[in-house]
Amino acid sequence: MTTSDPTGGDKVVYFGVINITEGGKTLGSVDIWRSLLTKEMFCEEKRLGILDIVDYIGMPKKKPEEEWVVAVSRKRKGHLRWKLVKLVKEGRFRFEDADEKAVEFDVKNFVVSDPEWWGFMVKDNVNRNIEVEGK
Repeated sequence: MTTSDPTGGDKVVYFGVINITEGGKTLGSVDIWRSLLTKEMFCEEKRLGILDIVDYIGMPKKKPEEEWVVAVSRKRKGHLRWKLVKLVKEGRFRFEDADEKAVEFDVKNFVVSDPEWWGFMVKDNVNRNIEVEGK
Protein backbone atom coordinates (compact mmCIF):
# COMPACT_ATOMS: atom_id res chain seq x y z
CA MET A 1 0.00 0.00 0.00
CA THR A 2 1.35 3.43 -0.90
CA THR A 3 0.36 6.78 0.45
CA SER A 4 0.75 10.18 -1.07
CA ASP A 5 1.69 13.36 0.74
CA PRO A 6 -0.40 16.28 -0.63
CA THR A 7 2.07 18.77 0.88
CA GLY A 8 4.99 17.39 -1.13
CA GLY A 9 6.81 16.65 2.12
CA ASP A 10 6.39 20.17 3.43
CA LYS A 11 5.47 20.73 7.05
CA VAL A 12 4.25 23.87 8.77
CA VAL A 13 5.71 24.28 12.25
CA TYR A 14 5.26 26.78 15.04
CA PHE A 15 7.89 29.48 14.55
CA GLY A 16 7.32 32.02 17.30
CA VAL A 17 5.20 34.74 18.82
CA ILE A 18 5.04 38.50 19.18
CA ASN A 19 3.51 39.75 22.42
CA ILE A 20 1.75 43.11 22.14
CA THR A 21 1.90 45.10 25.39
CA GLU A 22 0.66 48.47 26.60
CA GLY A 23 2.01 49.90 29.84
CA GLY A 24 3.58 46.53 30.61
CA LYS A 25 0.25 44.67 30.31
CA THR A 26 -0.32 42.12 27.56
CA LEU A 27 -3.00 43.10 25.03
CA GLY A 28 -2.59 40.00 22.88
CA SER A 29 -0.16 38.25 20.59
CA VAL A 30 0.56 37.21 17.04
CA ASP A 31 1.25 33.49 16.60
CA ILE A 32 3.62 32.72 13.75
CA TRP A 33 4.09 29.45 11.86
CA ARG A 34 6.52 28.77 9.03
CA SER A 35 6.81 26.28 6.21
CA LEU A 36 9.94 24.13 6.47
CA LEU A 37 10.46 24.03 2.71
CA THR A 38 9.29 27.39 1.39
CA LYS A 39 9.91 29.43 4.59
CA GLU A 40 6.53 31.10 4.01
CA MET A 41 5.09 32.60 7.19
CA PHE A 42 1.52 32.22 8.41
CA CYS A 43 0.18 34.46 11.18
CA GLU A 44 -2.85 34.70 13.43
CA GLU A 45 -3.76 37.35 15.98
CA LYS A 46 -4.87 36.46 19.48
CA ARG A 47 -6.52 39.08 21.68
CA LEU A 48 -7.00 38.73 25.39
CA GLY A 49 -10.69 38.49 26.17
CA ILE A 50 -11.75 37.66 22.59
CA LEU A 51 -12.94 34.09 22.23
CA ASP A 52 -14.44 34.24 18.72
CA ILE A 53 -13.39 31.55 16.27
CA VAL A 54 -11.98 32.73 12.93
CA ASP A 55 -14.06 32.22 9.79
CA TYR A 56 -11.42 30.29 7.80
CA ILE A 57 -9.92 26.81 8.05
CA GLY A 58 -6.19 26.16 7.83
CA MET A 59 -3.22 28.44 7.88
CA PRO A 60 -3.98 32.11 7.10
CA LYS A 61 -2.15 33.04 3.90
CA LYS A 62 -1.06 36.26 2.27
CA LYS A 63 -0.15 37.09 -1.31
CA PRO A 64 3.58 37.06 -2.20
CA GLU A 65 3.57 40.84 -2.69
CA GLU A 66 2.13 41.46 0.81
CA GLU A 67 3.78 41.45 4.24
CA TRP A 68 2.35 40.60 7.65
CA VAL A 69 2.22 43.85 9.64
CA VAL A 70 0.70 44.79 12.98
CA ALA A 71 -1.14 48.10 12.53
CA VAL A 72 -1.45 50.10 15.77
CA SER A 73 -3.77 53.03 16.45
CA ARG A 74 -2.13 56.06 18.07
CA LYS A 75 -5.48 57.25 19.48
CA ARG A 76 -6.96 54.11 21.01
CA LYS A 77 -6.06 52.23 24.17
CA GLY A 78 -6.48 48.60 25.12
CA HIS A 79 -6.86 45.35 23.20
CA LEU A 80 -8.81 46.97 20.33
CA ARG A 81 -5.84 49.23 19.56
CA TRP A 82 -4.06 46.87 17.14
CA LYS A 83 -4.81 44.64 14.16
CA LEU A 84 -2.81 42.08 12.19
CA VAL A 85 -3.01 42.97 8.47
CA LYS A 86 -1.60 41.82 5.13
CA LEU A 87 -0.03 45.10 4.07
CA VAL A 88 0.69 46.12 0.47
CA LYS A 89 4.09 47.57 -0.43
CA GLU A 90 2.88 50.85 -1.93
CA GLY A 91 -0.33 52.81 -2.27
CA ARG A 92 -3.57 53.32 -0.44
CA PHE A 93 -4.42 50.55 2.03
CA ARG A 94 -7.85 49.84 3.49
CA PHE A 95 -8.84 47.42 6.26
CA GLU A 96 -11.31 47.05 9.11
CA ASP A 97 -10.01 47.74 12.60
CA ALA A 98 -10.86 45.60 15.64
CA ASP A 99 -14.27 47.33 15.88
CA GLU A 100 -14.93 46.51 12.20
CA LYS A 101 -14.68 50.21 11.33
CA ALA A 102 -13.10 51.05 7.97
CA VAL A 103 -9.59 52.49 8.17
CA GLU A 104 -7.59 53.82 5.21
CA PHE A 105 -4.04 55.15 5.00
CA ASP A 106 -1.06 55.50 2.65
CA VAL A 107 1.76 52.95 2.58
CA LYS A 108 5.25 53.41 1.18
CA ASN A 109 7.69 50.48 1.15
CA PHE A 110 5.53 48.64 3.75
CA VAL A 111 5.63 51.65 6.10
CA VAL A 112 2.36 53.17 7.34
CA SER A 113 2.19 56.93 6.64
CA ASP A 114 -0.64 58.21 8.81
CA PRO A 115 -0.89 60.47 11.87
CA GLU A 116 -3.40 58.10 13.51
CA TRP A 117 -1.71 54.76 12.76
CA TRP A 118 1.75 53.18 12.78
CA GLY A 119 2.88 49.61 12.22
CA PHE A 120 5.67 47.07 12.48
CA MET A 121 6.56 44.04 10.37
CA VAL A 122 6.02 40.61 11.87
CA LYS A 123 9.10 39.07 10.19
CA ASP A 124 11.39 41.60 11.92
CA ASN A 125 9.95 41.06 15.40
CA VAL A 126 9.49 37.30 15.91
CA ASN A 127 9.82 36.28 19.58
CA ARG A 128 9.76 39.84 20.87
CA ASN A 129 7.54 41.88 23.15
CA ILE A 130 6.39 45.09 21.44
CA GLU A 131 5.30 47.94 23.70
CA VAL A 132 2.71 50.11 21.92
CA GLU A 133 2.15 52.76 24.59
CA GLY A 134 3.44 56.24 23.77
CA LYS A 135 4.14 55.58 20.09
